[in-house]
Amino acid sequence: MAMLTCQIVRPDRLLYEGEATSIVLSAVSGEIGVFPGHSAEVCALGNGITRINVPDASSGERQLHIVTMGGYAEVANDMVIVLAAHAREISDIDLEVVRETRRQAEEKRDALPEGDHGRAYFEEKIAWCDLLEKEASTRS
Repeated sequence: MAMLTCQIVRPDRLLYEGEATSIVLSAVSGEIGVFPGHSAEVCALGNGITRINVPDASSGERQLHIVTMGGYAEVANDMVIVLAAHAREISDIDLEVVRETRRQAEEKRDALPEGDHGRAYFEEKIAWCDLLEKEASTRS
């Protein structure tokens, strides 16, 4: 059976590397299904779930769900490389930690004056926490 090679990379580390039977990317333009033999493509990632169908000896196949926000994906020669601004495996999300992180980011943002460019950092952090909470709540 033909396989894809997949890498999910975020700024601080390689999140996933391995074989996949297929991948569904959450792109800005919508979902993109990638199978072996897919034509070369580069796309901007949107906010959502990247689904990786991984071969599994016991069950045949399992699906890995990774929440992504921003970045790019490249497909070429049966290889998919995702360079995500933010990425987290859905099974690794602790909703209590996400909610506390969001609360702290709101406090820090609100402590800055309107027009301060530092507010953008906290706005992005809040948006990331909102996405994590939404996707984790949907999947539980």
